[in-house]
Amino acid sequence: MRDMSEPQRPARNVLGGTLQICSTRPMTGFFRDGCCNTGPQDRGSHTVCVVTTEEFLAYSKRAGNDLSTPMPEYGFPGLTPGDSWCLCAPRWQQAFEAGAAPKVVLAATHEGALEHTALADLKKFAVDLM
Repeated sequence: MRDMSEPQRPARNVLGGTLQICSTRPMTGFFRDGCCNTGPQDRGSHTVCVVTTEEFLAYSKRAGNDLSTPMPEYGFPGLTPGDSWCLCAPRWQQAFEAGAAPKVVLAATHEGALEHTALADLKKFAVDLM
């Protein structure tokens, strides 16, 4: 257990900076705090902040992870193209390998994603690199 008297280090993004908010509309993140934070209980590694596309949502549904159908009983509105969402890093990698990867917001993608995917691949889909 963490000693609460010690300040917690801010979460870092894949670029080494402070993790930025991914989305609060819809509310996302494993902890539903708007950020792609992670911890030991997040077995899916919900660490990649994506901007959904029609192609990705269709792919995800075919792959067994329907993100577009609302599930009000879980407070899930369903995603539409253009929504930002904290996606599981292994799912992003799977979509990447299938040619259906969504865009990525690197500043809001947790450094933990790098355990499942390469920074160079994430950068190819980045919306926040100039």
